[in-house]
Amino acid sequence: MNVEQAYNKWAEQYDTNINPTRDLEIKSLRNALTDLSFSHCLEVGCGTGKNTEWLLSKSEKVLAVDLSDEMLKKARQKISDEHVIFKKADINENWSFTSDCFDLVVFSLVLEHVSDLHHVFKQLHSKVDSGGYVYIGELHPFKQYRGSKARFEVEGKQQEVPCFTHHVSDFTNLARDYGFQIVILNEHFDHDDRTEIPRILSLLLQKSTE
Repeated sequence: MNVEQAYNKWAEQYDTNINPTRDLEIKSLRNALTDLSFSHCLEVGCGTGKNTEWLLSKSEKVLAVDLSDEMLKKARQKISDEHVIFKKADINENWSFTSDCFDLVVFSLVLEHVSDLHHVFKQLHSKVDSGGYVYIGELHPFKQYRGSKARFEVEGKQQEVPCFTHHVSDFTNLARDYGFQIVILNEHFDHDDRTEIPRILSLLLQKSTE
């Protein structure tokens, strides 16, 4: 089962499953962006729209893209606003789904499903305005080292979504190589218990103005 097929199956129950990774990443995104505002946001991997409505409160308009038709269907049912456009897109390909540039690009639990981060950062370099921001929220690689990954249950059977482990240095080195500065690098813990392994890694990057 590939990523698209997995999320098509997961869509019906995604919002109602017990999912501490989803819930903690939602808090991470809001904490990172709460003091900022934007003109045009690209939300990559919008899923069922779990963050889209909040992003509309921070940005004048949002382009929300996802690989899964069923996830997009759920998002469109939740959110009807002239300032958001939902579109199917595969970020593993060239980003021809838009000719626009953005002052914010958001990835929420997306890049673990992408093998080639170099390609993503290359596309970001061309699509993010000078001085614009990129937010990344991911399952922490420490969790992945212990075998955690995106999974759900259908008809009593456990389904795993294809995932790739990206180390913290993969993100920071690529950010540097493609002209982004690290504004925030944070780790988020279940119940804020810092004696345990962090669940979420979050980064806020800003594209150099030079």
